[in-house]
Amino acid sequence: MRRRRQRETVLVGLVGLIASIVYLAWPGSSTFTVSKETTYATEPLDSQGYVDYVTALNERLGKGIKPEDNANVLICQTLGPRPEGATMSPEYFEWLGIVSPPEKGEYLVSWRDYLKAHVQKDGKLEGAANNETLSRAAEWPWTAKEQPELADWLKQNDKPLALIVQATRRPAYYNPLVPGGREEGPALMGALLPTVQKCRELASALVSRAMLRIAQGKDDEAWQDLLTCHRLGRLLSRGGTLIEMLVGIAIERVAHKGDLVFLDHAKLTSKQVSACWEDLHRLPAIATIAEKVDLGDRFMLLDTMMFTARHGTTALEGLAGGRARPSRADRFTGRMFTRSINWDPALVNANRLTDRVVAALRIPDRSARMQEMAAIDQDLQALKRQVDAAGVIEKSFMGSRSRGEMIGNIMILLVLPSFTKVQIAADRCEQDQRNLHLAFALAAYKCDQGLYPAKLDELAPKYLQAIPGDLFSGKPPIYRLNDKGYLLYSVGENGVDDGGRGNDDFPRGDDLSIRMPVARPSENNEGPVQK
Repeated sequence: MRRRRQRETVLVGLVGLIASIVYLAWPGSSTFTVSKETTYATEPLDSQGYVDYVTALNERLGKGIKPEDNANVLICQTLGPRPEGATMSPEYFEWLGIVSPPEKGEYLVSWRDYLKAHVQKDGKLEGAANNETLSRAAEWPWTAKEQPELADWLKQNDKPLALIVQATRRPAYYNPLVPGGREEGPALMGALLPTVQKCRELASALVSRAMLRIAQGKDDEAWQDLLTCHRLGRLLSRGGTLIEMLVGIAIERVAHKGDLVFLDHAKLTSKQVSACWEDLHRLPAIATIAEKVDLGDRFMLLDTMMFTARHGTTALEGLAGGRARPSRADRFTGRMFTRSINWDPALVNANRLTDRVVAALRIPDRSARMQEMAAIDQDLQALKRQVDAAGVIEKSFMGSRSRGEMIGNIMILLVLPSFTKVQIAADRCEQDQRNLHLAFALAAYKCDQGLYPAKLDELAPKYLQAIPGDLFSGKPPIYRLNDKGYLLYSVGENGVDDGGRGNDDFPRGDDLSIRMPVARPSENNEGPVQK
């Protein structure tokens, strides 16, 4: 048995050596066709004939958006030239059509930097506890006496927050995708998003200030902070990447929680509640996942293939957890394997798969949409098994088109995210919005009638034209009155009635719920505390 394995090892080594010699002697080179079906973008091309996907994507994302209409211009002026420490690329501001903000200015002071400057003791800063302080401040009314440092931090950030209010009133959002270094890896995969993650802290600051204003009895000002947070999340969702979409959804969730506390604690008349509901109704829609996949994710995948065609397969080790910068020997081996490859089959397959995913994501009926997404996931699993099953000898003697298709399949599996999971996040966000609209209608009803309705049907048509359904069950949301208020919930993605228990409850559930009155956040991470 051992001798047989040794013979097989020698045979494989000889085949590899022969294949290497053949590839080295082969006069051909990697080829691809520039067309709508293959490269999708047909211009601009660089000096070597490769598509410049960074330029092609930014031209599409920023088309028709003037700097004076772009919310991101004011976001940059709020955060300064170093949102996350490093100076942003001049190319980024060139795409925006503005000059870089000066080094010094009245920019957002992060909560952590404020604590380092004002509260730090003995050279130490307990980050976890301080993050919890900010998180709780966005979930319950508080006073400056209770949280003096937090109140002072918000006061220091008055001007940056005022600029964000202006930013969110602009009609457009364009965030250029500029790579850290075009020769380090696939350019679009390496694009930095320094302003996006900082917007999470802006959202926390806005909702924390709303909670402070509720405690002060400044309900109108609190509501404007919450609306600003909603607009910020929805603007970010228009960016070119799924990351921006997910950050926008996360910000929307922060605002949603603040809205419920506002409903519970603000002193509102029926007319005021209805006006707030109208404000929510007029908000721009959150972008769709299909929009991100059709453009941004498509271009990232095709750009990765172009990068591999130029530099060889070993240049992709960073995507699979290997070295980000392969050695010269590795680059030589990679270029040897990709010598004389026809990339057209890989590019065509990438576009076909993208088209299929986009079509699935645009199916209006959720059940049918998820069935098609599950079918795509199954086909990708089958593709992975096919790639894994291909042996060394088989790979060594593949033709140029087959090698291109094989490498393309590997990159599809490495680069594409789980669209099903992202779509579920978007569906949960949509259901949260439906529940929130119901909560405002219930609040208006109570203002008029002195109590909540026995059934949701009593809200229509005076308070709502129709009762929004549960996106996940296809039935009306579950509504239960109790001695203190009500419990309203959707069964969530698992389709199981968990009694209204969600991710923040103990024990955890999958339901998307609203409880009135709102439970006060726990001080010891053991779940919310009912009033």
